[in-house]
Amino acid sequence: MEAPPGGVDDMTRLSYLHEPGVLQNLATRYELNEIYTYTGSILIAVNPFQRLPHLYDTHMMEQYKGADFGELSPHVFAVADVAYRAMINEGKSNSILVSGESGAGKTETTKMLMRYLAHLGGRSGVEGRTVEQQSNPVLEAFGNAKTVRNNNSSRFGKFVEIQFDKTGRISGAAIRTYLLERSRDTQRYKLADARSFHYLNQSSCIEVEGINDAEEYLATRRAMDIVGINEEEQEAIFRVVAAILHLGNINFAKGTEIDSSVIKDDKSRFHLNTAAELLKCDCDNLEKALITRVIVTPEEIITRTLDPASALVSRDALAKTIYSRLFDWIVEKINVSIGQDPNSKQLIGVLDIYGFESFKINSFEQLCINYTNEKLQQHFNQHVFKMEQEEYTREEINWSYIEFVDNQDVLDLIEKKGGLIALLDEACMFPRSTHETFAQKLYTTFKNNKRFAKPKLSRTDFTIVHYAGDVTYQADFFLDKNKDYVVAEHQDLLNASSCPFVAALFPALPEETAKSSKFSSIGSRFKLQLQSLMETLSSTEPHYIRCVKPNNLLKPAIFENTNVIQQLRCGGVLEAIRISCAGYPTRKTFYEFVNRFGVLAPEVLEGSNDDKIACQKILEKMGLENYQIGKTKVFLRAGQMADLDARRAEVLGRAARIIQRQISTYIARKQFVSLRRSATQLQSFVRGTLARKLYECMRREASAVKIQKNVRRHKARVSYLQLQEAAITLQTGLRAMSARKEFRFRKETKAAVHIQARWRCHRDYAHYKNLQGAALTYQCAWRQRLARRELRKLKMAARETGALKEAKDKLEKRVEELTWRLGLEKRLRTDLEEAKAQEIAKLQETLHDMQQQVEEAKAMIVKEREAARKAIEEAPPVIKETPVLVEDTEKINSLTAEALLQTERQATEAAKKEYAEAERRNEELIKKFEGAEKKIEQLQDTVQRLEEKATNMESENKVLRQQAVAISPTAKSLAAYPKSPFQLKTPENGVAPYGEVKPLPDITPISLNPKEPETEEKPQKSLNEKQQENQDMLIKCVSQDLGFSSGRPIAACLIYRCLLHWRSFEVERTGVFDRIIQTIGTAIEAQENNDKLAYWLSNSSTLLLLLQRTLKTTGAAGLTPQRRRSSAASFGRVFSGMRASPQSAGRPFLASRLMGGIGDLRQVEAKYPALLFKQQLTAFLEKIYGMIRDNLKKEISPLLGLCIQAPRTSRASLIKGSRSQANALAQQTLIAHWQSIVKILTNYLNVLKANYVPSFLISKVFTQIFSFINVQLFNSLLLRRECCSFSNGEYVKAGLAELEQWCIYATEEYAGSSWEELKHIRQAVGFLVIHQKPKKTLKEITNDLCPVLSIQQLYRISTMYWDDKYGTHTVSSEVISSMRIMMTEDSNSAVSSSFLLDDDSSIPFSVDDISKSMTEIEVTDVDMPPLIRENSGFTFLH
Repeated sequence: MEAPPGGVDDMTRLSYLHEPGVLQNLATRYELNEIYTYTGSILIAVNPFQRLPHLYDTHMMEQYKGADFGELSPHVFAVADVAYRAMINEGKSNSILVSGESGAGKTETTKMLMRYLAHLGGRSGVEGRTVEQQSNPVLEAFGNAKTVRNNNSSRFGKFVEIQFDKTGRISGAAIRTYLLERSRDTQRYKLADARSFHYLNQSSCIEVEGINDAEEYLATRRAMDIVGINEEEQEAIFRVVAAILHLGNINFAKGTEIDSSVIKDDKSRFHLNTAAELLKCDCDNLEKALITRVIVTPEEIITRTLDPASALVSRDALAKTIYSRLFDWIVEKINVSIGQDPNSKQLIGVLDIYGFESFKINSFEQLCINYTNEKLQQHFNQHVFKMEQEEYTREEINWSYIEFVDNQDVLDLIEKKGGLIALLDEACMFPRSTHETFAQKLYTTFKNNKRFAKPKLSRTDFTIVHYAGDVTYQADFFLDKNKDYVVAEHQDLLNASSCPFVAALFPALPEETAKSSKFSSIGSRFKLQLQSLMETLSSTEPHYIRCVKPNNLLKPAIFENTNVIQQLRCGGVLEAIRISCAGYPTRKTFYEFVNRFGVLAPEVLEGSNDDKIACQKILEKMGLENYQIGKTKVFLRAGQMADLDARRAEVLGRAARIIQRQISTYIARKQFVSLRRSATQLQSFVRGTLARKLYECMRREASAVKIQKNVRRHKARVSYLQLQEAAITLQTGLRAMSARKEFRFRKETKAAVHIQARWRCHRDYAHYKNLQGAALTYQCAWRQRLARRELRKLKMAARETGALKEAKDKLEKRVEELTWRLGLEKRLRTDLEEAKAQEIAKLQETLHDMQQQVEEAKAMIVKEREAARKAIEEAPPVIKETPVLVEDTEKINSLTAEALLQTERQATEAAKKEYAEAERRNEELIKKFEGAEKKIEQLQDTVQRLEEKATNMESENKVLRQQAVAISPTAKSLAAYPKSPFQLKTPENGVAPYGEVKPLPDITPISLNPKEPETEEKPQKSLNEKQQENQDMLIKCVSQDLGFSSGRPIAACLIYRCLLHWRSFEVERTGVFDRIIQTIGTAIEAQENNDKLAYWLSNSSTLLLLLQRTLKTTGAAGLTPQRRRSSAASFGRVFSGMRASPQSAGRPFLASRLMGGIGDLRQVEAKYPALLFKQQLTAFLEKIYGMIRDNLKKEISPLLGLCIQAPRTSRASLIKGSRSQANALAQQTLIAHWQSIVKILTNYLNVLKANYVPSFLISKVFTQIFSFINVQLFNSLLLRRECCSFSNGEYVKAGLAELEQWCIYATEEYAGSSWEELKHIRQAVGFLVIHQKPKKTLKEITNDLCPVLSIQQLYRISTMYWDDKYGTHTVSSEVISSMRIMMTEDSNSAVSSSFLLDDDSSIPFSVDDISKSMTEIEVTDVDMPPLIRENSGFTFLH
């Protein structure tokens, strides 16, 4: 194809690089809202005159950050990124030159550049505002004006220096301004009565459509606050501006003296007084300064009056001087606010300056502007020529004969000594010089200069031949506008102002300067500023942005070719093209050249030549000359591309004729075959008609026979059915009678069995309760006996020393209390047994009554049966003696059966009522029985708590006994008692109330036997040291990789069981939680070790699940419902077994807590450290999850850039014989990148599964990863035109199929909804590969093909699509227009129009989600490590 339907991104890739081709490409892209286009390294920006926010948001900045130039679609961010990367990599300052005529969008482009640079340099994130946010509102308010070409035109040049430090961070900034047009300075300001001011009403335009003056004023005030202008300074600024407006309304009339003037009228006098009041200067001195002039001579000082015309010039000069000083002060204030870095060695300069101007009337301002553009154009031409040289040098071709046309002669005409500016300054210094004398001087001086011309019939106009065209200037006001000196009277007047702000604008001049008014020229000053600017630009690496205004109506979707081509000439774009055309305008890579012109020499492709040799042979065969072949490209001279295209069209035409001939043959053959097929079908139809007639006769004969057969069969069957129905009726009656008898018998049997079962259950339960009570009584007596025996031993030990008397008293009191509690327990049990005996007696009475009622009902049923049987026995003789028909006998039998059935029904209903009443009473008794059982359970819980307290007291006694052992002579005998690790949480026994074990008070051992041997056993370690050792052992084990036991992480189960046993969740202060968290944090420091991260992800999620289902955050002390205990005897046996083992005295109910898994866990009331530990563990879980996810993203990110665009196939694919083999090989090569991604995903899945990470977390990881793949691929597709092709869509579709196969392999348990996350890229690729796109309607596309994609996304894909395989077109123009209308509506309704997707990096789950998704975990049978099993402090884990 010549060019894609949507144009090309870089116009150097156009086959025909000339003005029509450039204009057509820009118009095509502008119609598709593609406002940016490259011409080499030059960016052309066409003003869209509408909001396109999706092009400038943060997501777009991130896409262009670090991307190679030309890799993505053209954008202003790409130019800024190239400048920034060049500055960082090469250490050299860069500059970006933004030019264009008024209304082309230079200021907005500059804003976007500074925003992006602030995004890269990080200034906006630190200070909260960027350079353009600080400076632009104020500078636009005081330096912009409405012109005939733009509603908000910048009337000054601006060069922003953004300074960077060595790390690439913004360290400072500065703003330089050039040539403020003071002749148009006050058009921008509108006061309450704007039309009454002379400086505001000259343009007859007070209000601008679409601009709210109130909002603009508030924005200016806010910007002033930001840049550091305080309220007083703002008030002074507005006073000065108002004073300038009042000065403009002062008019003068002729005075009484010759060449004198006075204030014209009272209105002018009012404005004079108001201006003096605002400037805070003397009114008389102001009037005197306006209408007089002081001339200083060596002899004397002469005061001269001014005529009204001169007084008006003096008034305007004063207003311009005040405004110029005010603007300079504001710029300096902004620079101070932004802050400059004097130590910065690198900077990026952004130049926002006026473009070339050529109006009907061109004055001094246009000359300065065009002079600036001539200098910039010379710099631009040199840069473009330099790039051409670099291109030719890089390709190693001959380029020495290329000519370069310079515009130095125009610059000499303007700036050289004796040039136009010098003559203008000379004329301004002579008082008698006029514009006519100045023009005559120009005519005389430059009459032989080819760049200068004198128009006919004009005495003051002159024409300069600029690079962009001829411009005729009117010299009428050149002398007045070039003068830039301050009148001494004006200087003295404003310096003496009582307003400090005004006086600061006009500081006192040195004495020698004040005595003489030294001439100052705007042209000379501007020349010096321009030289300084060019020196700055020459020291930097330039980048160019040319802004273009598509129409003068300032409306969107209008492209005026004449206007645009003129701007391209003025912007130097066509000059750059001319330079390219002077050398080799057409450049094609070897691949593109062979792909396009390989048909001219097909024999070249059959060999094994590379692309370079193939290009050489094709050019030699065509007989072309003066071309150049570089290292990677073919360079063609102007016209050679057209010659090759003509020959290519001829070859393709011959091939088309051959194809047409073959197609014509095929069509004729097809018509013949169709005619022959029709004749055959007609013959077949005739033969079929004859055969059908014969068949109809045969069918009628067969039908008659079949009807006769069916009639005979019907008669026989009717007779048979009548006989069968009679037999069935008789059998039904007999079987029904037998079934009813069987039903009654089974019903009675079932009721009897049910009653017997209830009675046996009650009898056995009562017997069981009696045995249970006896066992409890015996156990209490036995425990009391043991306690008394222990008490006697303690008393004997206490008698041997007097030092334990106090301890003995305490033990006796506690034993008495225990005895009292046991007595209370006995009384409670006695009361309980009495209550149960009463309830059992009542139940037995009720059961006895029910049995009697049942027996009575049975007796009644038996009597009724006997009566019915007697009635039946008496009836038959009467029936037998009377001869009746069979039908009457059947009726009698049925009546008899009905009578019996009615009697039985009545009896059954009565029995049912009695049974229902008995059931109701039985239910009431069951409810009472359940209530009694609940009371019993409550009493059992009370007994359980009492026994727990008794155990605690026993542990306390053992602690006291251990203290007594150290000083008792019978220590050896008492030391044989087992030690209890249990610690009672009371201050008396040495354990702190916060759960920390505190050391016991020092007790000085009293040795009763001074000759005691030294080998006697040392005192036992304190409990807090033992607990510290246990914690150290736990941390030591956890820091190792303990692995898994039956899929359960050992470390998590070990931590949980230890914390639960130590009751760490219930203490107010402990350090074990911090040590565990520190251990986990140390283990995951190696962020690249995915196996380690997966191991701790599994452990942290399991531990968090256990904590979530165990810890209770409320203040209630109640417990979760436990399983109902089957009997009090089983509880007694469990408790007795625990009491029987001294080692279990310190862990009450631990076994019951761990029995049955998580479902049977008893919740504990968590204190603050436990809740904080849970929060920290949650944070670590989320951190580890994020680290694994980010590691996976880092691994697949480089591959995604290779997966979005298919690599170019080999030249061998063009050879007809080897096409299929080459395609198969290429397909294997193309899919390798996708297979690498699949391999990475599989590796991560295996690592996570090997560490038993919950499937819920695994699915979340891969869901977010697939979302990341979707975002990266989809955004790259929208930003790169070469990716929106048919063949590339097939490539990406094949890769997505690989991902789909991986999802199937991973199963839904681990992949989750990963495949659904690729919906955007799937639908986009599906749209690329469908055929017949022009036939698709917008409704079909949005509803059926791509329902997920937005209108902005569909519009961009549709406009960027190109078919490199079949040459088909994108959707129809009607669909494109409808999309554009919908996008405009969305933009007007403030709906976000960003077409890029966001990457969600949040944590997609909560703790509750983990708790709901994970199954219950059994922690009691986990195999503990040997280091724990061998330690005596962890026996509770066995």
